[in-house]
Amino acid sequence: MKRMMAIVEREMRKFFRSPALMMVSMTLPLVQLIILGNAFGGKIRGARMGVVDYDHGSQALKIHEAFNAIAVNIRTFTTIPYDNEEKARDDVRTGRLDGAVIIPAQYSRRVLAGDSPTIGLVVDNTDQTMSSSLEAEMQSLVDALNAPVIQPKVVQQIALEIVELYPYVEYMKYLLAGSVALAMYVAVMIGGGMLYIDDKARGVHEGYLVTPITKWEMVMGLNLAGAIKAVLSGVTLTVIGSLLAGLGVIFHPMTVLQLSLLIIATSIAFNGMMFLMMVRVEDPLVPRAMFGVLNTLLFFPSGAISPITGFPKWLRAIAVVDPFSYAVHGFKAILLKDGGFAAIWTDLIFLFGFGMLTLFIATPLFKRTL
Repeated sequence: MKRMMAIVEREMRKFFRSPALMMVSMTLPLVQLIILGNAFGGKIRGARMGVVDYDHGSQALKIHEAFNAIAVNIRTFTTIPYDNEEKARDDVRTGRLDGAVIIPAQYSRRVLAGDSPTIGLVVDNTDQTMSSSLEAEMQSLVDALNAPVIQPKVVQQIALEIVELYPYVEYMKYLLAGSVALAMYVAVMIGGGMLYIDDKARGVHEGYLVTPITKWEMVMGLNLAGAIKAVLSGVTLTVIGSLLAGLGVIFHPMTVLQLSLLIIATSIAFNGMMFLMMVRVEDPLVPRAMFGVLNTLLFFPSGAISPITGFPKWLRAIAVVDPFSYAVHGFKAILLKDGGFAAIWTDLIFLFGFGMLTLFIATPLFKRTL
């Protein structure tokens, strides 16, 4: 035990002597959380909607009033009057407008006559996010206009009442779980995998070979040191990210216990996986070349950016064996849903089991020779 802790002490001393390395390991996930969290996933605000009104009747006035209500309240779009439909279409095509509404001539007369009038909506569907938001807002407006002033006593249409379990979840909060997992992965990759290969390339590990340290003690010592680095990184980003995202759950004692267990389990899983990949690598350039590939292969299929259910089958297969998936699911269950142990116990079992299995496989592959 003393010999194993000596390895841990050496690794941690080396780690804390280089604070820049610690900062680098958290810079990417933190920048990603701030930039992507604010750049994506938000509701559309301030879109430019052109309005071509060929009718100017009483029913067209109701549409203009609804547009003014949208501009003042939810602010999805603001309207710009146009006299010519072709000009409005061209401005949508060139990007001066995000969409255009066409109110046809005789619209009010057809409404009053019950003749099923049509309102035109021109959108640039190369931007699916913008076009979907404008289409959904216009459909809601049309549904409101179609609703009768006096509701019939007998229900003629089925209504859907949506119950949301949680308040509106901003994308930064949604992304926080993936950012914490990514910070731990970067800490393991930079502070564990790359340093271990660099030590082998420099011959530093040869000093261990003249000591009575066993292969098992060396493996456990190196991985314990890597796990501690990952835990420090995970705790730091969890606290900073939660404060940035406005999540106060980290101040609840039971949540702290759940997060601690999940961070420890994730660090063990990531270290075991990385040690298994690097145990026979000799060239220090290999882990640097693998960093981007592994980041893409493990992070994006995990559900950190978008739900796993939207993936094709082959990508779902990767997610099933990806420790990132279970870490992200666990962090979301705790930070966003307050799900408790009932929501994360399967994640904990997989992460602990995955870490132990990879270490069990990697130990016989570790060479205690030159």
